[in-house]
Formats: sequence, structure tokens, C-alpha cells
Amino acid sequence: MTKIGDINAQTEYAQFAGKVINMAVEGEGFKSRLVATLFDETGRVELIWFQGVNWVKKNIKEGERYIVFGKVAQFNGYYNISHPELEPLNNESNIPGLQPVYSTTEKLRIKGITNRSFAKLTQSLFEKIKPHDIPEILPQSIISQYNLCNRYHALLWLHFPESEHHEQMARHRMKWEELFISQLMIGRLRLQHTLQHGWRFETVGEYFNEFYNNHLPFQLTNAQKRVLREIRMDTGTGKQMNRLLQGDVGSGKTIVAVMCMLLAMDNGFQACIMAPTEILAQQHFMGISSLLEEMGIPIKLLTGSVKGKERKAILAALADGSLPLVAGTHALIEDTVQFKNLGLAVIDEQHRFGVGQRARLWKKNELPPHVLVMTATPIPRTLAMTMYGDLEVSVIDELPPGRQEIKTVHRRDITRAKVMEFMRAEIDKGRQAYIVYPLIEESEKLDYESLMEGYEQVKVFFNENRYRIAMVHGRQEAGERKRNMERFVKGEANVLVATTVIEVGVNVPNASVMLIESAERFGLSQMHQLRGRVGRGAEQSYCILMTGNKISDDSYKRIQIMVSTTDGFKIAEEDLALRGPGDMYGTKQSGAMKFKLADIVQDQAVLEETRRAAQFVLTNDPKLEQPQHHGLRFMLRTQAQQSHWSKIS
Repeated sequence: MTKIGDINAQTEYAQFAGKVINMAVEGEGFKSRLVATLFDETGRVELIWFQGVNWVKKNIKEGERYIVFGKVAQFNGYYNISHPELEPLNNESNIPGLQPVYSTTEKLRIKGITNRSFAKLTQSLFEKIKPHDIPEILPQSIISQYNLCNRYHALLWLHFPESEHHEQMARHRMKWEELFISQLMIGRLRLQHTLQHGWRFETVGEYFNEFYNNHLPFQLTNAQKRVLREIRMDTGTGKQMNRLLQGDVGSGKTIVAVMCMLLAMDNGFQACIMAPTEILAQQHFMGISSLLEEMGIPIKLLTGSVKGKERKAILAALADGSLPLVAGTHALIEDTVQFKNLGLAVIDEQHRFGVGQRARLWKKNELPPHVLVMTATPIPRTLAMTMYGDLEVSVIDELPPGRQEIKTVHRRDITRAKVMEFMRAEIDKGRQAYIVYPLIEESEKLDYESLMEGYEQVKVFFNENRYRIAMVHGRQEAGERKRNMERFVKGEANVLVATTVIEVGVNVPNASVMLIESAERFGLSQMHQLRGRVGRGAEQSYCILMTGNKISDDSYKRIQIMVSTTDGFKIAEEDLALRGPGDMYGTKQSGAMKFKLADIVQDQAVLEETRRAAQFVLTNDPKLEQPQHHGLRFMLRTQAQQSHWSKIS
């Protein structure tokens, strides 16, 4: 029971006990509604019926006491409940205890199918079933070890708990079961990986050694060396490698990928690197070409825009094995692309590719190639355990030597002139700057207008006789966009005004300032990705988060997190806590994380516990053939039919 005086902005559904007074019909015709007031000793709330007015008037007596349940809303500063559920309160002793709340709709309530109707229906179902009608799926040893209630009571107490303690036990049991089943699924996928035969890379030969000894642009960090060792061990076992390489923006993942590709060549194999966009594929192609130029190793770029003779020549060279390396977009997975002997596939920014697309790479050789999946979006530990638990994970957690931490500040519109002065001073030292505007599809036209307006404003601050400005956005012709981007990359333009098309894959070591306009409209991971475009040279770099003078509490929280840390993993953890896994990684659509009760942020301790339990069960009974595991096998079969789990990730 809630006291009416305790209603506040956070109150959603609530139950009150009070007297109904002042019943009256307001309005005329189809606009008429029945209004009454419910009051208790602490205050009053309005009750409203838009339909079924005559029935309500007949059945509800003014001046009588009722138990009222419904969704609390606010209108013109007053609280009200529309189409509430009412039950006569004959004496104080029949005030009910805990009652279930079912998801219902306004239409159902109007038709008289209320929360109580659902409760009565469920109650009558429970009267018809016995505990043995709901079979237990967890082994008794696990129930005892982790102090869980049985499945029948968990379901009964979720609906009709006798106390809050019962309700908590039921909730804990069902969360535990959900997470445990998901960890079993992941554990079995991991077992499948370990049984999947793969190519054996036995030698570290002249390509790898020549590059390592004579062509490395900088010394490898300890983290990079550790990851290379892990990959060498994986590719030498005769099993297929499936490894996720996480590293913050600018941590040097590409150099690790290049060295793995050289390792494939040392063992007589071809290698490819696949990126989600043409810009990023091109960036990889240019970067790898310049690294391998002195060694005379050929690499080609294959994207949708490579046509005619050039395309034919690349396809022929891949098929006869004369082209050892290729960078590209999803053009690489088309059926027309045949490799002579593909041994390694590197996939960049993997969350941008669908499971089916990645699976098609497996079919490019008689044994599937080794797969190295790279992401610059740091994945929080809990998410890695649920979404990528079937992959081995490597982390590059060190920045290359000579890099300085990027200084991040929050500035409001009112200080714009000072910010521009600071940027001019940096450019006068010979540096370059980005100015990035948001682009959110629903308001593309408005965003485009604000980008053009911003561009004009930038021209006022940066006199065109002295400074050169380039602009890049999605509405430009591809050729024009490419030319403008190249002007900035080559240093011919001092300032690049852009939308978020530059989020991934632009490497300009001389750029030292990133100004993010309307930063309150960006998510944490997007701001972090953008910030990673600067700080790639030895000079001190800056990221300025520009917002309106008034911003919401949520936006302010995000900005403060950005200002306080440059650690991508901390940012990802905070992002997960603020937004939840579904919003962060599109997992609501993927079906991989459809938990009814469990929440991987709130239930981290339960997740750790179920992971350990699942590992223990699978170590002792990998195929779940023992009698006590038959219930688990049945659940896994049912889940597998509903989910989109894949062998890859």
C-alpha cells in the first residue's frame, strides 16, 4: 500500500486504500468522462474513466472505501489514475499483502481485463498443478551448493510470494537459471571450437623475422608481444583459432594483424583483412602497403567500387595464389572471390558484421581459416563473458611509446570564442584540428543544416586567407568526400569540419585538437572513438566537448565520465551501466541476450557464479549425457531453436 501523500515523480504503478468522493461526469458526447476523487488521511488523487462510464457509476458507491490500483500520471500539476482497478475495502483486515503486477494495456483494462483478472487466472492454474508437474532442470547438487529454491516454488513465488523473502528467492533462482543456461551454451560453443580442426602454422619464417628485425616503425609494447605469443600458440595447435583482439583506439592492433598475416605467408597461406566501410578498408590497405613496401610484398584493395579489368586481375591473382594479401569490405565474402589457400582472416570492427557474413569466410578453404576478430570498442568484462564467451580474448592495454594522454575538457557555448582562439593557437604551431557535428538519421535534414551553419561559423573564426578548411559529410559525392579527406590527411587543410563519418579509420598523427559539437547528443563510446582520432603523434593532444549552456543530468554524467578518464574499458563499463547491453551492442535484436529477469550489469556476481558452475559441469560431462543433466540438455535444445548463436562469435 502506498499513501497518497507519498506519490512523487518516480511513482509508476501503485496501490492505495481510501474513500471515493465527488463522482461527476465532465464533458459531453464522445468527449465525456467520469471523474472521482480518492482521498486518504495524507492527500487526494483523481480517478478518471473515459469509457464504460455507466457501468462504473452503477458499480462504485460514493463515500465507500476502496482498494485502488493503477498507473499514476500527472496532468496540470495534479496526479491522476485513468481506468483504475477498484475493490471494496470491507474492513482493514482484508487489505491484501504482496500482489502480482502483470503487463496489460489500456484497451484490455477498458474491457474489464484487469491486473486482478490475470491474477485470478494464474491462481486457478496453480491450483490445478502439482509440484511434480513442473520438472526440475538443475541437478540437485547445484541447487544445494548454491542454495537455490526448486523450480516449482520459484514460479509460484514469482506470482504469489508469501513474503518479500520468498519473492527474492524466486527471482534469484530464475535469474540464476537463465544465466547458467546461457553460460552452458557458450561453454559448449567453446568446446566445439577446440574440436574444430584448423591449419597448423609451424614456422616463424623469413617474412615475419625480416619485418620484425628491420621494418618495425616502433618498438612493440609488452602487451603487443603478449598478444602475438597467444596467437602463435593458437595457430600452432592444429585447431582453428577464434580470437577476439580488444585494444583501445591507437593501441597498435593493426601492426599485430600485419605480423599475423606475415606468419600465414611464412607457412604458405594467404591472408585477408575485412573492414565494414570503404574508408576503413582503404585506410588498412594504405597502412599495410606502406609497412610492407620495402619488403616488396604485394597487397591489393577489393571493395564494391573496384570494377572491370582491375577487379578481374585481383580475383585471378587470389585464385592462383600470386596475391598473398588482400584488404577489403564485404566484397571479400562474395562467391566470386576464390582463394588458392586462405589461412587467416582478420575482421576489423566485428560488431558491424552479421554472423552469416563472418561464417561465409569459413567456406573459403577446405579447412576454415584462422579468425582474428579486432575491435576498438572496448567490451566490458560482463558483456565479453556473455556475448563473446566462446572466443579466446586478448587485450592490448598499453599505448605505444611516446604517446601522451589526451587532455579532455568540457566547454559550454558561452565560451566558444575562447575555444576558437585556443584552436587557432594550436594550428599556428603547425598542428591540425577536427570539428565534428552530430548526425542522427531521424533529423538528417536538421543536422545537415546545422553542419552547414557551423561550417560558415568556422569560416568566420578561421580566416580563409590564412587557414584552409575541408568539409566531409555523407551527402557529398564519394569522390569529393575522398578528395577533401585526402587534403586533410596530406596536411593541405588545417581544419576538417565533419560529421561522424570520421569515427573510424582516419589516422592523421599531426591532428592534435578534436572539437565535438553538441557533445550532449553523442553516446559515450562514440565520443571515445572520436577522441581517438587525435593523440596519434608525439605532441600533446586535446579533446574539447562543446555543449549547450543547459544540458540534461544524463548528458552531464556522460561528459563528466569522458573528462575524468581516457581508459576505454572504464568508459565501456560506465556506458553499460548507463544504457544497458541491448542499447550498447544491438543485442536486443540479435537474440543473444534475451534474458527475462537477469541483468548482466546488476547481476554480475550471479554471472560469475553461473560461469564457474557451467565450466565445472562441462569439464565433467561435456555432452551432458549423465542422468542428472538430462533437464539441462532439454533446455539447451529448446534455447538453440530460439536463438541466433553462431559458431563464430
